[in-house]
Amino acid sequence: MQSPVCLIDNDVDGKLYVKESALQILQKIEQPVVVVAVVGLYRTGKSYLMNRLAGQQTGFELGSTIESKTKGIWMWCVPHPTKAGTTLVLLDTEGLGDVDKGDSKHDTKIFCLAVLLSSTLVNNSQGTIDNKAIEELQYVTELTEYIKVKSSDDEDDIEFVKFFPSFIWVVRDFTLEQKIKGKSVTEDQYLEFALKLKSVKEFNLPRECIRNYFPSRKCFTFPFPTTSEKVSRLESLDSADLSSEFLEVTDRFCKFIFDKSEIKKLKDGYIVTGRVLCQLVKTYVDTISSGQVPFLENAVLTVSVIENEAAVKEGLQVYQSGMEKLKDSFPLELRDVCAEHQRLSSIATQTFMGRSFKDSEGTYTKCLEVMPKMNKLFDGYLHQNEEASKKRCENLLTTLSAPMTEKLKKGFYAIAGGYVLFSQDLEDIVKKYKTQANKGVKAEDTLEEFLKQKSVDSNAILQADKKLTETERKIMEKREKAVLLAQEINTKEQKQRQLEEKMEAERKSNEERMRQMKEKMDEEIKLQREEAERAMDSKLREQAALLEKGFNEKADRMTKDIEDFKRKNKEAEKKSDKLFKKVIENMNKRHDETVNLMMRQHSVQMKTIMSMQRPSSDSSALLLCLLLGGLSGGSSSCSCSCPC
Repeated sequence: MQSPVCLIDNDVDGKLYVKESALQILQKIEQPVVVVAVVGLYRTGKSYLMNRLAGQQTGFELGSTIESKTKGIWMWCVPHPTKAGTTLVLLDTEGLGDVDKGDSKHDTKIFCLAVLLSSTLVNNSQGTIDNKAIEELQYVTELTEYIKVKSSDDEDDIEFVKFFPSFIWVVRDFTLEQKIKGKSVTEDQYLEFALKLKSVKEFNLPRECIRNYFPSRKCFTFPFPTTSEKVSRLESLDSADLSSEFLEVTDRFCKFIFDKSEIKKLKDGYIVTGRVLCQLVKTYVDTISSGQVPFLENAVLTVSVIENEAAVKEGLQVYQSGMEKLKDSFPLELRDVCAEHQRLSSIATQTFMGRSFKDSEGTYTKCLEVMPKMNKLFDGYLHQNEEASKKRCENLLTTLSAPMTEKLKKGFYAIAGGYVLFSQDLEDIVKKYKTQANKGVKAEDTLEEFLKQKSVDSNAILQADKKLTETERKIMEKREKAVLLAQEINTKEQKQRQLEEKMEAERKSNEERMRQMKEKMDEEIKLQREEAERAMDSKLREQAALLEKGFNEKADRMTKDIEDFKRKNKEAEKKSDKLFKKVIENMNKRHDETVNLMMRQHSVQMKTIMSMQRPSSDSSALLLCLLLGGLSGGSSSCSCSCPC
């Protein structure tokens, strides 16, 4: 994006709505996103910081009057300067506390959306972090009224930590010495000192909310950027016109954002792409605009349904696209088609796994949809390969037998000794056909059909051949039947081998799916544990701080919350493990059903082959023996042990 666009605007009635053009931009971003949102009172210079993060002097509009310039939430998507393959999404929010607004809750809604959409929330204020500045951040105390983790009442602050962003407090125009009780302190120590609890409940409420909801906190104190008469032209000033101290803090701030701001994630560590952020924006804004409270887990469920549907389509598209390219090479041997099927199904499953994630039940029902759909597509391509093979073989036999067809039309074989001439020509056709490459899977079927068709002509010529005695004619009839039987066995044995190849391909594909599924689930459990550990660490640090300041009762209550949190995490892990086993069981069940069907087909074919009276232990050798020797040259030209 060359410049920012409005993402969330107000309609004539003051209701928030999403700009479709901005959603289309997000929808096209397949990369993970780091989302940085800035909030704060209007006319405090929020937009300047966001322009610097975008690497630009101008972009987000800076106002030089008492009127708030930014309305709603504006968005600027730029390549992340330090994280390759990542997009930095900057959200500049409408200034809080603008007296022009009619809806008293409008600011709270904007603040809540900034919290919900960002991975890093920047609170921009002026002067100092005193009681007034903290009270002006009253919106943080209303978060739980406007945001719920789940539809049940069973939730506590620690659950919000899984969804909420890291927090940076930026203090502009800071003129005080950074000292506490005469000792120099860091910016972060200054922030923590300002958030210290006292024995007054009203005093503690906003501080407790900030401490509980945003355990990861950072502070930057900016001095005046320039002289008062130049401040209104901040975006047009050269670096030489700005305070070196101001530029130094600005550089540190940008570097921290670039290096430390994390990729936006949902519960259980699911990475948010621009496309997923698009769905979140729509879900949250629609819910808040309708006057309802957004439930975070419901929002994740909504996104998961959309993403998992898309994941199935994307996986199948990858598979189908690859097989369409392979189709240009049809006909192919079955082993070649199966090998490509295995390769593409592995890539397709990987594509699906990369985009899909658990819904509220933690199930992977969509994964179970991919397999039969992919197998159905595979069966379709196998059929097309068979048709291509059949067509090629038929064309080949038509071309090879064209001289024979012409001779039949002219009555060339309707003479004494015509049967031997016909047999010699047929022998020559089969020899040439056998030496042709790339006939594909229908080579034996098509030859069997061809020989059956030619047996009608052969029998007619045999009966009309005056050169043959009755005894010789009967011998030749038996040999012709033996040829047809040998070819029929050849065809059935080829089908048997092909079925075995399909079974092996299915086995390997299933093994690969199982491997990828296990890898996906292991990664999710790992992310789930890391998320729980981060939330636990923040609570333990908070508890230690409470004990240090003498708030023993609050610390004791937190002990119970921590124990409940541990218990819930163990239950969640057990549930995930149970669901994973169920999914694996269902996948194996479907695999077994497919293999069992193939096994039954294999058994039927085997029984058919075994029940046939085999003229030779090697039907292919017999066929050639009969054609190359017996039919054209009599038994004297055959040296094999076959009954020919």
